[in-house]
Amino acid sequence: MLTRDDKTVPDCMDVLDSIASLGVRHIGFKDVGVPKETMHALADGIREAGATSYFEVVSETPEDCLSSAQTAVDLGIDRLLGGSDITAINQVIDGTAIAYYPFAGFPTGHPTDLGGTPDDIAVHCRDFMAKGAAGVDLLAYRATDADPVDLVRAARDALNPGELIVAGSIRGPEQTRLMAELGVDGMTIGTALFDESFAPGKKGIVAQLKAALDAIP
Repeated sequence: MLTRDDKTVPDCMDVLDSIASLGVRHIGFKDVGVPKETMHALADGIREAGATSYFEVVSETPEDCLSSAQTAVDLGIDRLLGGSDITAINQVIDGTAIAYYPFAGFPTGHPTDLGGTPDDIAVHCRDFMAKGAAGVDLLAYRATDADPVDLVRAARDALNPGELIVAGSIRGPEQTRLMAELGVDGMTIGTALFDESFAPGKKGIVAQLKAALDAIP
């Protein structure tokens, strides 16, 4: 994710250029942090790189979430993450090829924390899948009421065959390997790469991203 502290980084276009040689095939950004003109350029750049684009909604009000869903449509995004009003968002993206992954649990604040028990997560996952979601976006490592691993297991069991994307606060190779072992389909990593904390001692976004790619089984 071209994001830091739950915002798209201002120099996202420069970063995208710098990582082009790595052949990354999944690249995303948030609905806050840069103006829409930059979002359009970024979505075009991701598309031109041959990568799948992800757009994560972290806006907090229902109105802003729907506005961001419309922005995803306007940008031609491949995968829309976040939000929870699946009925309303499905109406916005109807007729597009966008795959939608709502937040399971009870996200609050910005940067976002996640409330909810494993049982809550399982209920949300089943409900979202019944309403046509491609899977869910789970802020497992932002959990305030449960162990992250318990939430991931609950989501994985409830989702089949839906996809599980774990987003937020993935900070190192051990977490990425653990998530893979638990059957997660995707993970978003942003802040840890820009802070150079994912792989301590490796300087720059390119070196950090290489370390992240190497850590994924």
